[in-house]
Amino acid sequence: MMKILLSWVVSAIALYAVTQIVPGVSVSGAQAALIAALVIGLVNATLGNLLKLLTLPIGCLTLGLSGLIINALMFMLAAYFVNGFAVNGFLAALLGSIVMTAVNWVLDMILSALMGSDEKK
Repeated sequence: MMKILLSWVVSAIALYAVTQIVPGVSVSGAQAALIAALVIGLVNATLGNLLKLLTLPIGCLTLGLSGLIINALMFMLAAYFVNGFAVNGFLAALLGSIVMTAVNWVLDMILSALMGSDEKK
């Protein structure tokens, strides 16, 4: 349970980083970032995975680039549902989803390295 909560907070931090890097993506505060991170995760885990499965043949033809478009659309969909989280246009959503994935990956690597070193002690 603690890993899930930690992952959620890391995603919210990654989303805040996106708002600082990508023009056109904004979040009004910590509460909105936490809610948006939760909604992004839920949307990607449900609708995003279903769409990726349905568009698998297109994904093979485009070498996975269609997945980027689906991630951007899920990012925009989450912004539609969360007050205080805004995405202005498809390009901002595309860049935001790419940057959020990259920042989330880096933070997860750092966190797992820190937690791994704690387990060895």
